[in-house]
Amino acid sequence: MAESLLALWESTGLANFALGQVSMIGIGGLLLYLAIRRRFEPLLLVPIGFGAILSNIPIAGIAGPEGLIGYVSHIGIDTGVFPLLIFMGVGALTDFGALIANPKTILLGAAAQFGIFVTLIGALLLNSVPGFDFSLADAAAIGIIGGADGPTAIFLATRLAPDLLGAIAVAAYSYMALVPIIQPPIMRLLTTKRERAITMQQLRPVSRLERILFPLTVLLITALCLPTAVPLIGMLTLGNLFRESGVVERLSKAAQNEIINVVTIFLGLAVGAKLSAEEFLNIETLGILALGAFAFAIGTASGVLMGKLMCWTSGGRINPLIGAAGVSAVPMAARVVNRVGLEADHSNHLLMHAMGPNVAGVIGSAVAAGVLLALIGG
Repeated sequence: MAESLLALWESTGLANFALGQVSMIGIGGLLLYLAIRRRFEPLLLVPIGFGAILSNIPIAGIAGPEGLIGYVSHIGIDTGVFPLLIFMGVGALTDFGALIANPKTILLGAAAQFGIFVTLIGALLLNSVPGFDFSLADAAAIGIIGGADGPTAIFLATRLAPDLLGAIAVAAYSYMALVPIIQPPIMRLLTTKRERAITMQQLRPVSRLERILFPLTVLLITALCLPTAVPLIGMLTLGNLFRESGVVERLSKAAQNEIINVVTIFLGLAVGAKLSAEEFLNIETLGILALGAFAFAIGTASGVLMGKLMCWTSGGRINPLIGAAGVSAVPMAARVVNRVGLEADHSNHLLMHAMGPNVAGVIGSAVAAGVLLALIGG
Protein backbone atom coordinates (compact mmCIF):
# COMPACT_ATOMS: atom_id res chain seq x y z
CA MET A 1 0.00 0.00 0.00
CA ALA A 2 2.78 2.38 0.91
CA GLU A 3 4.57 1.62 -2.35
CA SER A 4 1.37 2.35 -4.32
CA LEU A 5 0.89 5.65 -2.53
CA LEU A 6 4.55 6.54 -3.17
CA ALA A 7 4.18 5.69 -6.85
CA LEU A 8 1.01 7.78 -7.02
CA TRP A 9 2.78 10.72 -5.35
CA GLU A 10 5.74 10.45 -7.70
CA SER A 11 3.40 10.63 -10.68
CA THR A 12 1.99 14.00 -9.62
CA GLY A 13 3.19 17.37 -10.75
CA LEU A 14 3.80 18.50 -7.18
CA ALA A 15 6.43 15.84 -6.70
CA ASN A 16 8.23 16.64 -9.92
CA PHE A 17 8.18 20.40 -10.25
CA ALA A 18 11.63 21.99 -10.28
CA LEU A 19 12.37 25.62 -9.46
CA GLY A 20 13.33 26.36 -13.06
CA GLN A 21 10.01 25.01 -14.33
CA VAL A 22 8.07 27.11 -11.85
CA SER A 23 10.05 30.18 -12.95
CA MET A 24 9.32 29.56 -16.63
CA ILE A 25 5.62 29.00 -15.92
CA GLY A 26 5.71 32.38 -14.21
CA ILE A 27 7.23 33.89 -17.36
CA GLY A 28 4.49 32.24 -19.43
CA GLY A 29 1.93 33.79 -17.09
CA LEU A 30 3.59 37.19 -17.52
CA LEU A 31 3.30 36.89 -21.31
CA LEU A 32 -0.39 36.06 -20.94
CA TYR A 33 -0.84 39.09 -18.69
CA LEU A 34 0.83 41.38 -21.22
CA ALA A 35 -1.35 39.95 -23.99
CA ILE A 36 -4.70 39.94 -22.18
CA ARG A 37 -4.43 42.85 -19.77
CA ARG A 38 -2.10 45.17 -21.67
CA ARG A 39 -3.06 43.96 -25.17
CA PHE A 40 0.57 43.65 -26.34
CA GLU A 41 0.15 41.68 -29.57
CA PRO A 42 -2.18 39.03 -28.15
CA LEU A 43 -2.13 37.02 -31.38
CA LEU A 44 1.51 36.28 -30.64
CA LEU A 45 1.78 36.32 -26.87
CA VAL A 46 -1.31 34.25 -25.96
CA PRO A 47 -0.13 31.08 -27.76
CA ILE A 48 3.52 31.70 -26.83
CA GLY A 49 2.69 32.23 -23.15
CA PHE A 50 0.39 29.21 -23.02
CA GLY A 51 2.98 27.11 -24.84
CA ALA A 52 5.55 28.11 -22.21
CA ILE A 53 3.22 26.91 -19.45
CA LEU A 54 2.46 23.60 -21.19
CA SER A 55 6.12 22.88 -21.92
CA ASN A 56 7.12 23.26 -18.26
CA ILE A 57 4.52 20.94 -16.75
CA PRO A 58 6.49 17.87 -15.64
CA ILE A 59 5.61 14.36 -16.87
CA ALA A 60 2.90 15.64 -19.27
CA GLY A 61 5.34 15.50 -22.18
CA ILE A 62 3.14 17.55 -24.52
CA ALA A 63 6.18 19.49 -25.72
CA GLY A 64 8.45 16.44 -25.86
CA PRO A 65 9.50 14.57 -29.00
CA GLU A 66 6.35 12.44 -28.91
CA GLY A 67 3.96 15.15 -27.70
CA LEU A 68 1.58 17.22 -29.81
CA ILE A 69 3.62 20.42 -29.61
CA GLY A 70 6.80 18.42 -30.15
CA TYR A 71 5.45 17.06 -33.41
CA VAL A 72 4.19 20.50 -34.45
CA SER A 73 7.58 22.05 -33.66
CA HIS A 74 9.42 19.46 -35.73
CA ILE A 75 7.09 19.67 -38.71
CA GLY A 76 6.62 23.43 -38.77
CA ILE A 77 9.68 25.05 -37.20
CA ASP A 78 12.59 22.63 -37.58
CA THR A 79 11.78 22.30 -41.28
CA GLY A 80 11.14 26.03 -41.75
CA VAL A 81 7.64 25.47 -43.18
CA PHE A 82 5.74 27.71 -40.74
CA PRO A 83 7.80 30.88 -41.45
CA LEU A 84 7.19 30.47 -45.18
CA LEU A 85 3.44 30.04 -44.71
CA ILE A 86 3.41 33.09 -42.44
CA PHE A 87 5.17 35.08 -45.16
CA MET A 88 2.50 34.05 -47.67
CA GLY A 89 -0.18 35.29 -45.28
CA VAL A 90 1.68 38.55 -44.64
CA GLY A 91 1.91 39.11 -48.39
CA ALA A 92 -1.83 38.55 -48.77
CA LEU A 93 -2.61 40.91 -45.89
CA THR A 94 -0.24 43.71 -46.90
CA ASP A 95 -0.93 46.61 -49.21
CA PHE A 96 2.33 47.48 -50.98
CA GLY A 97 0.74 50.61 -52.44
CA ALA A 98 2.53 52.98 -50.05
CA LEU A 99 5.92 51.62 -51.08
CA ILE A 100 5.03 51.71 -54.78
CA ALA A 101 3.75 55.29 -54.47
CA ASN A 102 6.88 56.45 -52.64
CA PRO A 103 9.72 54.09 -53.58
CA LYS A 104 12.31 56.28 -51.80
CA THR A 105 11.10 54.79 -48.53
CA ILE A 106 12.82 51.53 -49.42
CA LEU A 107 15.99 53.29 -48.21
CA LEU A 108 14.44 53.50 -44.74
CA GLY A 109 13.70 49.78 -44.77
CA ALA A 110 17.29 49.11 -45.83
CA ALA A 111 18.78 51.43 -43.18
CA ALA A 112 16.83 49.74 -40.39
CA GLN A 113 18.58 46.44 -41.18
CA PHE A 114 21.86 47.99 -40.01
CA GLY A 115 21.19 46.60 -36.55
CA ILE A 116 21.42 43.05 -37.90
CA PHE A 117 25.04 43.39 -38.96
CA VAL A 118 26.10 45.44 -35.92
CA THR A 119 24.68 42.73 -33.66
CA LEU A 120 26.47 40.00 -35.62
CA ILE A 121 29.74 41.69 -34.70
CA GLY A 122 28.51 42.17 -31.13
CA ALA A 123 27.77 38.46 -30.77
CA LEU A 124 31.30 37.59 -31.88
CA LEU A 125 32.77 40.13 -29.44
CA LEU A 126 30.70 38.57 -26.65
CA ASN A 127 32.86 35.44 -27.00
CA SER A 128 35.49 37.25 -24.96
CA VAL A 129 33.17 36.85 -21.95
CA PRO A 130 33.47 33.48 -20.18
CA GLY A 131 30.52 31.20 -20.89
CA PHE A 132 29.89 32.38 -24.45
CA ASP A 133 31.01 30.53 -27.56
CA PHE A 134 29.10 31.80 -30.59
CA SER A 135 30.26 30.72 -34.03
CA LEU A 136 29.93 33.02 -37.05
CA ALA A 137 26.76 31.17 -38.03
CA ASP A 138 25.37 31.58 -34.50
CA ALA A 139 26.15 35.31 -34.58
CA ALA A 140 24.41 35.72 -37.94
CA ALA A 141 21.28 33.95 -36.67
CA ILE A 142 21.26 36.12 -33.53
CA GLY A 143 21.75 39.32 -35.52
CA ILE A 144 18.63 38.75 -37.63
CA ILE A 145 16.55 39.47 -34.49
CA GLY A 146 17.25 43.12 -35.27
CA GLY A 147 14.96 42.87 -38.27
CA ALA A 148 12.00 42.47 -35.86
CA ASP A 149 10.67 39.74 -38.13
CA GLY A 150 9.90 36.53 -36.25
CA PRO A 151 9.37 34.24 -39.28
CA THR A 152 12.65 35.37 -40.86
CA ALA A 153 14.50 34.83 -37.57
CA ILE A 154 13.14 31.27 -37.32
CA PHE A 155 13.87 30.56 -40.98
CA LEU A 156 17.50 31.64 -40.65
CA ALA A 157 18.06 30.00 -37.26
CA THR A 158 16.88 26.60 -38.52
CA ARG A 159 19.59 26.74 -41.16
CA LEU A 160 22.47 28.39 -39.34
CA ALA A 161 22.00 27.76 -35.61
CA PRO A 162 19.32 25.14 -34.87
CA ASP A 163 20.66 24.66 -31.34
CA LEU A 164 19.87 28.33 -30.59
CA LEU A 165 16.48 28.29 -32.30
CA GLY A 166 14.46 28.46 -29.09
CA ALA A 167 16.17 31.51 -27.63
CA ILE A 168 16.27 33.30 -31.00
CA ALA A 169 12.58 32.63 -31.72
CA VAL A 170 11.48 33.76 -28.28
CA ALA A 171 13.62 36.90 -28.43
CA ALA A 172 12.42 37.80 -31.94
CA TYR A 173 8.73 37.39 -31.13
CA SER A 174 9.02 39.00 -27.71
CA TYR A 175 10.61 42.15 -29.13
CA MET A 176 8.05 42.23 -31.96
CA ALA A 177 5.32 42.23 -29.32
CA LEU A 178 7.08 44.94 -27.30
CA VAL A 179 7.42 47.38 -30.22
CA PRO A 180 5.01 49.87 -28.54
CA ILE A 181 7.29 50.01 -25.48
CA ILE A 182 10.77 49.85 -27.03
CA GLN A 183 10.48 52.16 -30.02
CA PRO A 184 8.85 55.42 -28.81
CA PRO A 185 11.65 56.48 -26.40
CA ILE A 186 14.25 55.99 -29.15
CA MET A 187 12.12 57.90 -31.65
CA ARG A 188 11.61 60.83 -29.26
CA LEU A 189 15.29 60.89 -28.29
CA LEU A 190 16.50 61.20 -31.88
CA THR A 191 13.93 63.70 -33.18
CA THR A 192 12.67 67.14 -32.22
CA LYS A 193 9.00 67.91 -31.65
CA ARG A 194 9.08 70.04 -34.79
CA GLU A 195 10.35 67.10 -36.84
CA ARG A 196 7.73 64.78 -35.34
CA ALA A 197 5.01 67.22 -36.33
CA ILE A 198 5.99 67.34 -40.03
CA THR A 199 2.93 66.67 -42.20
CA MET A 200 3.62 64.67 -45.34
CA GLN A 201 1.81 65.07 -48.66
CA GLN A 202 -0.89 62.60 -49.59
CA LEU A 203 0.42 59.60 -51.55
CA ARG A 204 -0.46 59.31 -55.23
CA PRO A 205 -2.97 56.66 -56.34
CA VAL A 206 -1.38 53.37 -57.45
CA SER A 207 -2.82 51.58 -60.48
CA ARG A 208 -3.87 47.93 -60.48
CA LEU A 209 -1.21 47.15 -63.10
CA GLU A 210 1.52 48.54 -60.83
CA ARG A 211 0.23 46.44 -57.95
CA ILE A 212 0.34 43.27 -60.05
CA LEU A 213 3.75 43.97 -61.56
CA PHE A 214 5.37 44.86 -58.23
CA PRO A 215 5.48 41.37 -56.63
CA LEU A 216 6.56 39.83 -59.93
CA THR A 217 9.36 42.40 -60.32
CA VAL A 218 10.57 41.91 -56.73
CA LEU A 219 10.65 38.13 -57.23
CA LEU A 220 12.52 38.43 -60.54
CA ILE A 221 15.18 40.74 -59.06
CA THR A 222 15.59 38.41 -56.07
CA ALA A 223 15.87 35.35 -58.28
CA LEU A 224 18.58 37.00 -60.40
CA CYS A 225 20.58 38.62 -57.59
CA LEU A 226 20.00 36.62 -54.40
CA PRO A 227 18.42 33.16 -54.89
CA THR A 228 18.98 32.27 -51.22
CA ALA A 229 16.25 34.78 -50.31
CA VAL A 230 13.74 33.34 -52.80
CA PRO A 231 11.94 31.03 -50.30
CA LEU A 232 10.90 34.01 -48.16
CA ILE A 233 10.47 36.58 -50.91
CA GLY A 234 8.71 34.02 -53.12
CA MET A 235 6.03 33.23 -50.54
CA LEU A 236 5.63 36.93 -49.69
CA THR A 237 5.10 37.89 -53.31
CA LEU A 238 2.83 34.89 -53.97
CA GLY A 239 0.52 36.00 -51.17
CA ASN A 240 0.56 39.58 -52.45
CA LEU A 241 -0.22 38.42 -55.99
CA PHE A 242 -3.22 36.50 -54.60
CA ARG A 243 -4.38 39.81 -53.12
CA GLU A 244 -3.75 42.10 -56.07
CA SER A 245 -4.63 39.89 -59.05
CA GLY A 246 -8.33 40.03 -58.21
CA VAL A 247 -9.03 36.61 -59.75
CA VAL A 248 -8.31 34.27 -56.80
CA GLU A 249 -10.29 35.85 -53.99
CA ARG A 250 -10.83 32.48 -52.28
CA LEU A 251 -7.09 31.82 -52.15
CA SER A 252 -6.40 35.36 -50.96
CA LYS A 253 -8.94 35.07 -48.15
CA ALA A 254 -7.61 31.64 -47.17
CA ALA A 255 -4.06 33.00 -46.96
CA GLN A 256 -5.26 36.02 -44.96
CA ASN A 257 -7.47 34.07 -42.57
CA GLU A 258 -7.61 30.29 -42.22
CA ILE A 259 -4.02 29.46 -43.17
CA ILE A 260 -2.24 32.24 -41.31
CA ASN A 261 -4.51 31.85 -38.26
CA VAL A 262 -3.89 28.10 -37.95
CA VAL A 263 -0.15 28.54 -38.50
CA THR A 264 -0.02 31.39 -35.95
CA ILE A 265 -1.62 29.18 -33.29
CA PHE A 266 0.79 26.29 -33.81
CA LEU A 267 3.81 28.54 -34.36
CA GLY A 268 3.08 30.39 -31.12
CA LEU A 269 2.69 27.15 -29.17
CA ALA A 270 5.90 25.76 -30.66
CA VAL A 271 7.84 28.94 -29.88
CA GLY A 272 6.44 28.88 -26.34
CA ALA A 273 7.56 25.27 -26.00
CA LYS A 274 11.11 26.50 -26.53
CA LEU A 275 10.75 28.27 -23.17
CA SER A 276 11.32 25.04 -21.29
CA ALA A 277 13.58 25.48 -18.26
CA GLU A 278 16.29 23.10 -19.47
CA GLU A 279 16.62 24.89 -22.82
CA PHE A 280 16.12 28.47 -21.73
CA LEU A 281 17.78 29.00 -18.37
CA ASN A 282 21.43 29.39 -19.36
CA ILE A 283 23.88 32.23 -19.87
CA GLU A 284 23.84 32.02 -23.68
CA THR A 285 20.09 32.61 -23.72
CA LEU A 286 20.51 35.72 -21.57
CA GLY A 287 23.17 36.92 -23.97
CA ILE A 288 20.87 36.35 -26.95
CA LEU A 289 18.06 38.30 -25.27
CA ALA A 290 20.43 41.18 -24.53
CA LEU A 291 21.83 41.16 -28.07
CA GLY A 292 18.30 41.01 -29.50
CA ALA A 293 17.29 44.13 -27.59
CA PHE A 294 20.48 45.84 -28.76
CA ALA A 295 19.80 44.83 -32.37
CA PHE A 296 16.26 46.11 -32.23
CA ALA A 297 17.34 49.43 -30.72
CA ILE A 298 20.09 49.91 -33.33
CA GLY A 299 17.66 49.05 -36.15
CA THR A 300 15.12 51.57 -34.89
CA ALA A 301 17.76 54.26 -34.42
CA SER A 302 19.35 53.74 -37.84
CA GLY A 303 15.94 53.94 -39.51
CA VAL A 304 15.12 57.20 -37.72
CA LEU A 305 18.54 58.67 -38.53
CA MET A 306 18.08 57.82 -42.21
CA GLY A 307 14.69 59.48 -41.94
CA LYS A 308 16.35 62.62 -40.58
CA LEU A 309 18.78 62.58 -43.50
CA MET A 310 15.93 62.22 -45.99
CA CYS A 311 14.05 64.99 -44.18
CA TRP A 312 17.02 67.31 -44.61
CA THR A 313 17.63 66.44 -48.28
CA SER A 314 13.92 66.79 -49.11
CA GLY A 315 13.65 70.23 -47.55
CA GLY A 316 11.58 69.04 -44.62
CA ARG A 317 8.94 67.13 -46.57
CA ILE A 318 9.65 63.72 -44.93
CA ASN A 319 8.83 63.07 -41.30
CA PRO A 320 11.84 61.20 -39.86
CA LEU A 321 9.59 59.15 -37.57
CA ILE A 322 8.58 56.91 -40.47
CA GLY A 323 12.13 55.55 -40.53
CA ALA A 324 11.38 53.62 -37.32
CA ALA A 325 8.86 51.53 -39.26
CA GLY A 326 11.69 50.12 -41.36
CA VAL A 327 12.37 47.42 -38.78
CA SER A 328 9.53 45.32 -40.25
CA ALA A 329 7.12 44.14 -37.51
CA VAL A 330 4.34 44.93 -39.97
CA PRO A 331 1.97 46.69 -39.24
CA MET A 332 2.85 47.20 -35.55
CA ALA A 333 5.78 49.54 -36.18
CA ALA A 334 3.72 51.69 -38.58
CA ARG A 335 1.00 52.04 -35.93
CA VAL A 336 3.57 53.12 -33.35
CA VAL A 337 4.92 55.75 -35.76
CA ASN A 338 1.40 57.03 -36.31
CA ARG A 339 0.77 57.25 -32.55
CA VAL A 340 4.01 59.13 -31.83
CA GLY A 341 3.27 61.52 -34.71
CA LEU A 342 -0.21 62.23 -33.34
CA GLU A 343 1.33 63.10 -29.97
CA ALA A 344 3.18 65.98 -31.66
CA ASP A 345 0.24 67.06 -33.84
CA HIS A 346 -3.23 65.62 -33.36
CA SER A 347 -4.01 66.07 -37.07
CA ASN A 348 -0.82 64.43 -38.34
CA HIS A 349 -1.69 60.93 -39.56
CA LEU A 350 1.44 59.07 -40.66
CA LEU A 351 0.11 55.51 -40.90
CA MET A 352 0.02 55.18 -44.69
CA HIS A 353 3.38 56.93 -45.06
CA ALA A 354 4.91 54.59 -42.46
CA MET A 355 3.58 51.53 -44.30
CA GLY A 356 6.09 52.18 -47.10
CA PRO A 357 9.22 51.63 -44.99
CA ASN A 358 7.33 49.00 -42.98
CA VAL A 359 6.80 46.68 -45.96
CA ALA A 360 10.27 47.63 -47.21
CA GLY A 361 11.54 46.35 -43.88
CA VAL A 362 9.84 43.00 -44.46
CA ILE A 363 11.61 42.71 -47.80
CA GLY A 364 14.84 44.05 -46.30
CA SER A 365 14.94 41.50 -43.47
CA ALA A 366 14.34 38.67 -45.95
CA VAL A 367 17.12 40.01 -48.18
CA ALA A 368 19.45 40.30 -45.17
CA ALA A 369 18.69 36.67 -44.29
CA GLY A 370 19.46 35.69 -47.87
CA VAL A 371 22.78 37.55 -47.78
CA LEU A 372 23.77 35.82 -44.55
CA LEU A 373 22.77 32.44 -45.94
CA ALA A 374 24.79 33.06 -49.09
CA LEU A 375 27.91 34.21 -47.22
CA ILE A 376 27.81 31.86 -44.25
CA GLY A 377 25.32 29.07 -44.88
CA GLY A 378 27.03 27.91 -48.02
